[in-house]
Amino acid sequence: MSKRRQQHGSRPRARGRADGTVAGAHRPRAGGQAASPSAAATPQGGEAQPVPAGTRPDFGRIFADPGFRRSLWLLNAGLIALLLSQGITHEYGFLELGFLFTLSVYDLVLAMLGLSLGVAMAATRRDFAAIVGVFLGVLLVMLTFFDPIFRVIFDSPLADYLFLVAPSAVMATGASLWLTGPWRQRALIVAAALVAFSFSLFVGLDDLGIGILDFTAGTVLCALWLVLAPALALRHFRGPWLKIPSRIVGSWLVVIGIIVLASLYVPMPLKAPSLPDPSQPDGGAIELNIPDDGSAPTLNGEALDLGDDPALLEDLAPEGPDTDLPMLDAPGDAPDAAQGDAPAQGAPQVEPRP
Repeated sequence: MSKRRQQHGSRPRARGRADGTVAGAHRPRAGGQAASPSAAATPQGGEAQPVPAGTRPDFGRIFADPGFRRSLWLLNAGLIALLLSQGITHEYGFLELGFLFTLSVYDLVLAMLGLSLGVAMAATRRDFAAIVGVFLGVLLVMLTFFDPIFRVIFDSPLADYLFLVAPSAVMATGASLWLTGPWRQRALIVAAALVAFSFSLFVGLDDLGIGILDFTAGTVLCALWLVLAPALALRHFRGPWLKIPSRIVGSWLVVIGIIVLASLYVPMPLKAPSLPDPSQPDGGAIELNIPDDGSAPTLNGEALDLGDDPALLEDLAPEGPDTDLPMLDAPGDAPDAAQGDAPAQGAPQVEPRP
């Protein structure tokens, strides 16, 4: 017993240091490898804690990516073309007019930009292509067969509620940005179909509309650029941090859709006639009387002093019968031969005397 106690008492005790290491533990050498993150993140209690992963994107790697540079070229090409179109005085072509027409539909432009943010957050390339494909497919089908489709819509009860399509598309796009997972993907597909359907109504009902192919092609190119160009650039920054900006944009779109919807139900102000001025005679009404006898006209009962200008008096005099036309004594009389006119039909021919 005494030997065992002596051996047990001779063991060195492990002393703890302030940095959490043990005095008897092996220290890493100066040139050696550090401990693994999992071992460093494991506390003394033995319960593993998750290591917080960095959410900041690697900007250097993103800017060096050729795909990101190509997406910037696509985005800047549209912006530069728009600036040149508005800065240089020239005659607009139908393709350019179609491109600018798309930008004039402000609420749907905001919906397309929100849709591009949702496309950028797509989990896979298949989801990315599904949203863009539905948007482009609905747009092309509607513009290709617009007349028969709109005739069916016009004969249906939906014709009385077409004004609700645009604000509904904006609100649906904003609400889809609040969802996550597969529900967001499904909501974005529905929102893409609504936005494309609403925009096709604006294009088809325009004066130029679908009758001119260049104009229609310009509208489709601009809409596709609004959805694809920002999405391809933002896709390189996708991550958990993109959820907060997407929800902020989604909230704005929902509010904008509600404002547009409420403005459609507000009655237009009526243009009422101006109230009479009590400081003026007859409430400010102006009454001008020009006599037929050539005397001076009166304004609100007071004679106007026109002076002695005969030309002004002649202009104010009532017009008499036109004296330039030849006067006939009877309906059967022939017109003057000096005028060179043919005799009236049914009138007797008058032989000139020798």
